[in-house]
Amino acid sequence: MISVEGLKVEFGVKPLFSDASFVINSRDRIALVGKNGAGKSTMLKILCGQDRPTAGTVSVQSDISIGYLPQVMNLQDDTTVRQEARKAFADVQRVKDRLDHLERQMAERTDYESEEYMQIVERYTAEHERYLMMGAEGQEAALERTLTGLGFLRTDLERPTCEFSGGWRMRIELAKILLRHPDVLLLDEPTNHLDIESIQWLEQLLAAWSGAVVLVSHDRAFINNVSNRTLEISCGHVIDYRVKYDEYVQLRRERREQQMRAWENQQREMQDMRQFIERFRYQATKAVQVQQKIRQLEKIVPIEIDEVDNAAMHLKFPPCLRSGDYPVICDEVKKMYDQHLVFDHVNLTIKRGEKVAFVGRNGEGKTTLVKCIMDEIPFDGQLKIGHNVQIGYFAQNQAQLLDERLTVFQTIDYVAKGDVRLRINDILGAFMFGGDNADKRVSVLSGGERSRLAMIRLLLEPVNLLILDEPTNHLDMASKDVLKEAIRAFDGTAIIVSHDREFLDGLVTKVFEFGGGRVREHIGGIYDFLRDRADSLEMRGERIEFAANADANKSAPSAPVAAPSSAKSDYAARKEQQKVLRRAERAVEESEKKIARMEQRLKELDLLLSDPAKACDMTLVSEYTDTKRQLDDEVERWEQLSEELEKL
Repeated sequence: MISVEGLKVEFGVKPLFSDASFVINSRDRIALVGKNGAGKSTMLKILCGQDRPTAGTVSVQSDISIGYLPQVMNLQDDTTVRQEARKAFADVQRVKDRLDHLERQMAERTDYESEEYMQIVERYTAEHERYLMMGAEGQEAALERTLTGLGFLRTDLERPTCEFSGGWRMRIELAKILLRHPDVLLLDEPTNHLDIESIQWLEQLLAAWSGAVVLVSHDRAFINNVSNRTLEISCGHVIDYRVKYDEYVQLRRERREQQMRAWENQQREMQDMRQFIERFRYQATKAVQVQQKIRQLEKIVPIEIDEVDNAAMHLKFPPCLRSGDYPVICDEVKKMYDQHLVFDHVNLTIKRGEKVAFVGRNGEGKTTLVKCIMDEIPFDGQLKIGHNVQIGYFAQNQAQLLDERLTVFQTIDYVAKGDVRLRINDILGAFMFGGDNADKRVSVLSGGERSRLAMIRLLLEPVNLLILDEPTNHLDMASKDVLKEAIRAFDGTAIIVSHDREFLDGLVTKVFEFGGGRVREHIGGIYDFLRDRADSLEMRGERIEFAANADANKSAPSAPVAAPSSAKSDYAARKEQQKVLRRAERAVEESEKKIARMEQRLKELDLLLSDPAKACDMTLVSEYTDTKRQLDDEVERWEQLSEELEKL
């Protein structure tokens, strides 16, 4: 579908990557990985034609369509959600306009036997078949199914897009891309603005996608559940691993160990040669051997070792004072905005030392309750903050609140107090802002760097209640792992608002689910919560599947427990059942399309045979008879398929 040959990109003296060659085939699910700044987003822009490489070629088949979702887009606010999503069907509408034009021509003309009229009929037939093949008759149903899958309510579809936040408008853009059904999907951090339910829905959709998918994501669970191939950008090269992400991690570790052993052997061999040369350099009897060793040494090609980002974030929350036994107690808490009820009858208690998660669809009140706890907004009911509680709050937009005119050092220097000011450089170094990076202005920092800088500000004062609202946005996988371990080792209490299942797994021991104006408490980890809901919740007409990884079920942060084998077998059985169900649904859908095409052709033949001049045309009569017989057979087949689908 897409062939990349000898690709090279230079933004400075050192190439971003060079001599990159690979092929994207149909049904490939490619995870594009590499450390921040390796060139993942640049690669996607080159594949879709937005950027040009310094050298090399990208060949795309002439009949291949590409859908690209960037991290940042220019969004319009002059339509409703439904109208904006309908723009995905622009090609279908153009075909419909041509059909309407041809219909008007046929209605206006009376020269039914002329060659011109027959040409119009033929064009109409071809365009109508194309119209049906594009799935035009089911486009409204597909539109609603996609938007509700991405978290919109049916009542949201008639609302103006300007009433939604940037994250929700990005969902509309994602829906438009999915509705176009491109042959190749290029997705750059598609889960950044999705909640857990929408991420799982997108996982299922991409798993059944008929084309190819190339995605960049820091959500480990998402890319592992979707991918069947991994492209790594490392050391300026693109390395192809034809396995999903988890298997790639293991293969990469083994590959690097082999490289290290080969490099060490090569270094010993080279050292032996040098010692031999130095020892016998001036002995005439060894002159031939010495010259031979010198030539061998010159011909040795140094073994390259895959780079490993050793500049890891060293994060440790400072010791905190002991708080009361119950840092947060909510008693019949209620919040309304005008006539809109966010939540009501919220009764929850968070004990000292607990790590809990707030989960649920966007807009259900997770951040709102956090603001109530922070006493930033008014509410009804009683919300008690325990004795001696000191809160550290990391908001969703914390990174965007930084002053872009300041340098990294100035940002921390302005808020540091006392002895901490003497250790600013050490703190910045621990967060990968050492050396000249401390003099960078905030305006040039990436999203991940800004998030790390905002996290430093949180650490400057000791707290015993951490409230983190989407702390992993823009953090790479290594930084998320370090943050997760730091929260796990934190002495105090933590409330984490996040949709990152891998981040929450093994970290939290209690989940509070927000939805329908209520807050429900679930004891156990995130995968315990998802497993319970998967068996009882039917969402958007489809059952939710969760990733039952070998380490997906952990009862406590300090004691990982492997998921029971019965859970794995249940998951595998459900997944197989979903595949069978999807195949049956597709078979019924294809049969219905065939029936619709044949019925339309019969109408056209009826129209032609009604003309006395063509009533005895044996070719038309034969086609009519064959089509009618095929239609009867297909209807009978459709009935059988429908019965099988109903049983499933």
